[in-house]
Amino acid sequence: MGVPLMTPGTDLDLTALGSWLEGALPGFKGPLKAEKFNRGQSNPTFRLSAASGDYVLRRKPPGVLLKSAHAVEREFRVQKALAGSDVPVARMHVLCEDDSVIGSAFYVMDLVRGRNFDEPRLPDLDPQTRRGIYDELNRVLAAIHGIDLEARELADYGPGGNYYRRQIDRWTKQYRASETGPIPAMDELIAWLDANVPEDDGRRTLVHGDYRIDNLLFAVDGPACVAVLDWELSTIGHPFADLAALIMQWQHPPGTEGRGLAGVDRKSLGIPEDQDFIDAYCARMGLTGIPGFGFYLAFAFFRMGAILQGVKKRALDGNASNPELGLKLGESVPHYAAGGLKAARQG
Repeated sequence: MGVPLMTPGTDLDLTALGSWLEGALPGFKGPLKAEKFNRGQSNPTFRLSAASGDYVLRRKPPGVLLKSAHAVEREFRVQKALAGSDVPVARMHVLCEDDSVIGSAFYVMDLVRGRNFDEPRLPDLDPQTRRGIYDELNRVLAAIHGIDLEARELADYGPGGNYYRRQIDRWTKQYRASETGPIPAMDELIAWLDANVPEDDGRRTLVHGDYRIDNLLFAVDGPACVAVLDWELSTIGHPFADLAALIMQWQHPPGTEGRGLAGVDRKSLGIPEDQDFIDAYCARMGLTGIPGFGFYLAFAFFRMGAILQGVKKRALDGNASNPELGLKLGESVPHYAAGGLKAARQG
């Protein structure tokens, strides 16, 4: 089980924050302490401890940011909209869009207690428990894609049109804005995706945008998911993007670096093979299969590569949540490009 490490929240103005919370959050009472979660490279996240209880704060990073990135306002909105649905989320408390309070926009939510796994092999669990965790991972993904957008007032949460056309254009622009040197494989992958965008099939659902096992919290005494975290990249889009992103992660080597399942004897561990997981998802969604999955997988590699290039650029600019880790993650961008090209060629 992965336990997020924390460091003292020295870059938070606790006096200003505490004063604001006293006026904005009913029942809040100081004094206030903060610790920063070391994991995560996008929106800095803190555990707040006060006399009135424990909370979690997520903020935009300081400094100059790429347009549309680090949208904590969207994170707050979607999680608030999902309260009481089949998608477990933390309870949202307050959103502050006034940069003058702590230097950037932020929101405060409940601290949800549960187990967090950053290693897909789930090494500390038995096969039966692993099967339950992976089935729940599958169930929650289908639940996200089954959300009634109108009923949850999320119909305008993303633009219409071809999701992949829009995403390829967006992430290509983001990648170009954060380039720190030429990566020929990334250029080739972008060109292939640009030329092979499938026609819009009309599927339009809520998508998480970064769905993987380490962005979920599970109950301390069972496989039930108690909260889906990190909704920064969520939007209205095509559901296969989330599924492909999950499968994409599993193509990497196991261990703390790749955090994948490549070469792992999944059957003995109680972990489903890629196709078994896809089949279970399709059964939940009422689908007979997913033709042309190679495109979706190639897109998942591309987008993650573009995201990590942005992490590297922020680290070089001094705006990363963890600069040392950010530079290390940035070194993997060529590998993501190569993985995307492999998926594209395999179809």
